[in-house]
Formats: sequence, C-alpha cells, structure tokens
Amino acid sequence: MAERRATRLLVVDDHPVFRFGLTSLVRTVPDLDVVGEGTSSREAVELAERLRPDIVLMDVRLRVGSGIEACREIRSRQPQIQVLMLSSFSDESAVISSLLAGASGYVVKDAEPSKLLDAIETVARGESLLDPSATRALLGWLRRSETGDPTDPLAGLTVQERNILPLIAEGKMNREIASALSLSEHTVKTYISNVLQKLQMTRRSELAAFVTRLRQEQ
Repeated sequence: MAERRATRLLVVDDHPVFRFGLTSLVRTVPDLDVVGEGTSSREAVELAERLRPDIVLMDVRLRVGSGIEACREIRSRQPQIQVLMLSSFSDESAVISSLLAGASGYVVKDAEPSKLLDAIETVARGESLLDPSATRALLGWLRRSETGDPTDPLAGLTVQERNILPLIAEGKMNREIASALSLSEHTVKTYISNVLQKLQMTRRSELAAFVTRLRQEQ
C-alpha cells in the first residue's frame, strides 16, 4: 500500500515566538510538513504561489497587510489551497470576513494544541470548521441578521456596516479598518457615514461608546 503523502503547511504569523511554537508543534506530527514561513500578507501570497502548500495557517491581523486579504487572494488564485485563520480572540467581524474570503476555518490561538492539530487534520480532509467561540460569534451574527428583530438596534445595518463596528470600538483608523476588511479607505469612510446616519449619531467617538455598551449588554 502506498504511503500517505504528508500534508504541506505554510505558516504565516508576524510574532516570532508564536510562529516558532506553532511550527515546532506541527513538526511533531509525522503526516504534517511545514514547507515555509511568512510574516506578511504579501509573503503569504508569494509563498503560496511558489510552494503550493495544502494548507495555509495564517494570522488574521498581520503588522504588514491583512491576513483576510491574503486569504482572499490565495483562494482566488489557487482554490485548491485551504486556509485556516488564526487569531488571539474570536472577533465577530474577523470570523465573518474570514469566511467570506474563503477560509475553511477559524481557530483562536489559546486553543489546546490538540484542538489546533485536530483543526488542521479536519481542513486537510477538505472539511470546514470553526472552534466553539468562533461558532458562537458567527451564530450570534446570523441570528441578528436573519430574524429582522425590530428591537435589534443594528437591524438597519448591512453586513459590512456591522463588520466595521467592532473595529471602530477598538479605536482603529480608517486605514486600519480598510486593511482588515480588504476595502478602500474611501469605502470605509462612506460606510461609517452611513452607520452614523442610520443610528442617528454625529461623532465617531459616540459610535465607539455605543458599540462598547452594546457588547457589555450581550
């Protein structure tokens, strides 16, 4: 019987210690092979093109470029490559944006090592997954989007307008929001203007305080 080919992995994360720990963990599994490492969205796209991995393990937020933007580009160029997004927390907007960009899964970095390895194996089989905390974020967003509950203060917002809210609450500038969601700064500015108008607010700081209060109530 022919030997099973090892699953080829590309790891993209701009934190050297975490990247070292992740690659060291992966290399303990005989059927997994780390074929490259990157630190930016541009490197991710270039290395994926050159190395043709089976799976890209990539941080959602990179210091240079957006992991979500890189995911979208990799998947559009090479749809056979699966992307598993990693993040320090299960941010609702990041979960939704990752899935829309074509990611096969989303795992928080504080997951048990065994859970991460299970996630890699699941994606390698061509299946999709979300870890429990990311699933809760996704289901919460879907419930609010689909029910059309008139008591939902965000009922009148579009998907992208909802996605922008947590980033505003984090104090991110338009340029950073544009990078995180793979949008132009002009588009982000338009979305924010629309949100302020729909929520009958005039200032960005007022909107950030509103989102923070809303999160605390949920």
